[in-house]
Amino acid sequence: MCLRDAPGLPDFSLLKRLARDQLIYLLEQLPGKKDLFIDADLMSPLDRIANVTTLKQHEVDKLYKVELKPVVSVSDQLCFLIRPRIQTVKWIADVVKSDKAVGRFRRYKIIFTPQKFYACETVLEEQGVYGDVTSDEWEFYLLPLDDDIISLELPEFFRDNFLEGDQRWVTTAGSALRLLHFLFGPFSKVYGIGRCAKVKQVEDGEKKAQNPDIGNVFLIDRDVDFVTPLCSQVVYEGLVDDIFRIKCGSVEFGPDVTSTDKSLKVMLNSQDKVHVGETQRKKEIWWEKQRKKKRCGMDIKQMKAFVAEELKGLKQEHRLLSLHIGACESIMKKKTKQDFQELLKTEHSLLEGFEIRECITYIEEHINRQVSMIESLRLLCLLSLTENGESYGIEHLLSFANLRQIGLLVEQQPGETLTVMESKVGKLVNDKTAGKLTDAFSSLAKKSNFRALSKRLMLIPKTGEEYDLRVPRDMAYIFSGAYIPLSCKLIEQVLERDGWTGFEEVTRMLNGHEFAVTERGEQASEGRSVLMNELLSSVNTNITFPLAKGCKFIVLTTAITNSSRLLESLLDNQG
Repeated sequence: MCLRDAPGLPDFSLLKRLARDQLIYLLEQLPGKKDLFIDADLMSPLDRIANVTTLKQHEVDKLYKVELKPVVSVSDQLCFLIRPRIQTVKWIADVVKSDKAVGRFRRYKIIFTPQKFYACETVLEEQGVYGDVTSDEWEFYLLPLDDDIISLELPEFFRDNFLEGDQRWVTTAGSALRLLHFLFGPFSKVYGIGRCAKVKQVEDGEKKAQNPDIGNVFLIDRDVDFVTPLCSQVVYEGLVDDIFRIKCGSVEFGPDVTSTDKSLKVMLNSQDKVHVGETQRKKEIWWEKQRKKKRCGMDIKQMKAFVAEELKGLKQEHRLLSLHIGACESIMKKKTKQDFQELLKTEHSLLEGFEIRECITYIEEHINRQVSMIESLRLLCLLSLTENGESYGIEHLLSFANLRQIGLLVEQQPGETLTVMESKVGKLVNDKTAGKLTDAFSSLAKKSNFRALSKRLMLIPKTGEEYDLRVPRDMAYIFSGAYIPLSCKLIEQVLERDGWTGFEEVTRMLNGHEFAVTERGEQASEGRSVLMNELLSSVNTNITFPLAKGCKFIVLTTAITNSSRLLESLLDNQG
């Protein structure tokens, strides 16, 4: 259990130092100057661990992004920092074979991260270059994005595991948990729900920490709660993610926000002090201090310190505040243009189970107007999840088949028909596809699992009450008071109950696979932090609010996602 006197958070900067030290060691295994080729999706995480200056200090001459085309490097040593992907390994084999064909000798080193797979080594053998290349593993499992948010930065985990049935990344996630267990454990209790979570239970192993920083651990599969990532984000960071796409804890604001001809990258974490209300409060405190100082008087030395330190900090905050105001203006323009309030009203009605016919009409119009394929898919999936399926054929479209396979968009079974549409879904994929739209609805409704779960867990707050988003009273504030995230509610309830006992009905509706493990010899976890591990992916809205009084929560995720990323990963253009 967790007491009110919650502890400080663990120092996760240790994870960065360990990753940096290991990378430097691996680079030094190829002595002398070398060019470094970096996978595109590793460039941002790498910048958080070891910047260009650090790499240059260890004889990295030039840096290139892996683009799967002939290399232009003239260096005699090439180092490749990549994810363990077959396509990339084949490209490296082609580079080696091209050099051999013209009689050029170079040294080649592949650094796989977070681990190398047997399939990659098999490709090198099949291509006849296994003996020409050396390979290593950079065990870069965890990247701290903030004081209480850690990510594996593995967005492909979702499609590979939940759609393709490829469980190779489960081993990686397990290794990440074992690393936390070693550095900040042992964990007192491990709770989990979902097939992937059950496979990935933390095993007893070597334990370093004498005074563990983390008490309870929750492992939750993403498919336990698909509704939450499909809801529109309304907190500031979530809106920024929807419009500008947060990547690796930072966002790039374009000229429309910076009011210049350049883009600017900004870190979004607890170090960014610019929050509208908080900034105003701090300014008032700051000016009050200055008035007191003026009354007391300052000598020359104090004035110099004032100009060098306090004014410099204020200038930085002013610059960030201008950027965030520009971002807010851009968000308001785009959200107003897309009838955001009407969209939220439709979502809230779907969650509450009211005015379903009106919701269906709105979705039909949304599809017909060709507003956004992803947005239309999101609304269809939300309708499917909350109303127990759709009643039209979708098997012939690969994207829809993927959504169907994973359970996001499913057909209604005989006897389960609801008030839903025979939709013109072809328009979502091809303008020329003519889908027949009918108004044949059935009023014979059968309660879906979401509806039953919503009632059982009280996920929908009572309507009619005025909700002040500036003073949130529960977790629903992140969705304008309309919905409490299912996964977060599960954690709250399990903490209160100290286990899954009495929760059998809920876990049955979530397809079971729940478990609870208490480590041998461990005492209760009073006063420790709680680790929340979502497989796959946390949503920005999931990680911006407290879950229970007296507890400090740490989020460990395979990747940060939102509805667009989630659905894009399932589209048929994914190879």
